[in-house]
Amino acid sequence: MNQSSPGKIKHSDERTARVLAWTPWLSFILVTLPLPVIFLLLFAAAATTDSAAIFLLLSFVSLGAGLVVGAVLLILLMLYRRRWQARLRDRLATDGITADEVPWFSIELSSEERAVWGDLKQKNPMLADAYCETLAARLTATRIVARSRGAILKVERQITRTRNLAGIDTSSLLNDLNSDRQRFDLIRSEAAVRLSEAKARLQTIEAAANRSLSETETELMLRRLTAAQEQFPLALEILNLEQEALGQTDTERFLNSGPSDQK
Repeated sequence: MNQSSPGKIKHSDERTARVLAWTPWLSFILVTLPLPVIFLLLFAAAATTDSAAIFLLLSFVSLGAGLVVGAVLLILLMLYRRRWQARLRDRLATDGITADEVPWFSIELSSEERAVWGDLKQKNPMLADAYCETLAARLTATRIVARSRGAILKVERQITRTRNLAGIDTSSLLNDLNSDRQRFDLIRSEAAVRLSEAKARLQTIEAAANRSLSETETELMLRRLTAAQEQFPLALEILNLEQEALGQTDTERFLNSGPSDQK
């Protein structure tokens, strides 16, 4: 029986993500509104003034208490959702982040990267796919750098504790720890190089998209300018013809009115 890879998204993860997307707000509404609504209905149906005042007071009290409890529950559910999403991202990143998994890591993208990716998806889907793949490489390299840096700090603390031990031979352990530190240094250096390459490729794709868009817009503006320049002499010629026709009409009127004035 084939088991799904732990680094791949599962249908259960997608269902849980959809549920956690609206559960905090739904719980806030369900905790806050029912009791005030019930007391308001009782207030509207009250037969006496005293009972109506009591129901109105209870509606305000229940609304205030519901807001407090609902806000606490909302915060707790949002914190749980954030923690669940962080664990999911860590699990997806165990075998490297793929382009299909990048939307799950949108919180780790910069605002500029999200904006560029969104524009490319609307204007140039092919470049958007390349940008998404490069984002996956950038996210993977960033996580490797951070993890290797944490591992180096942990090894350094262990080396310090080992050196403080007295009365025992720790040379073999120190050699192993130093080897681990060198290995993590190499991993961090290689990941840093890959990270720089991914960032450079992101800039290249963004520049290519801007260049393509600028060329398209410039070509369109030049076409419109050419059309306007072609239409301008025609309009000027029409205006000249109208002025000539108007001048001829005035001349004919003057000639026709001349003999009549002499009589």
